[in-house]
Amino acid sequence: MPRTKANVLVTSKECRGNHERMIRRFIKKSKKERIVEEAKDRRYYKKPSIRKREERAKAERRRRREELKKQRAQERRNRKNR
Repeated sequence: MPRTKANVLVTSKECRGNHERMIRRFIKKSKKERIVEEAKDRRYYKKPSIRKREERAKAERRRRREELKKQRAQERRNRKNR
């Protein structure tokens, strides 16, 4: 699944000129954009069937996680209403 170019930009102004803060912010932004992970994924060729299988498994994990979050929130609401 090709992605658009990820422009990770950290300005001196948003970090108040602190170089360490700029580096930390750059690392956080690049992790959020998943730049390194995508490079690692693209390092070797994957058959389309394997790629689809991985995507399905990832989607299933995401669905389960969201379902658990909703369930826990519902349980918290029920506890408060008692």
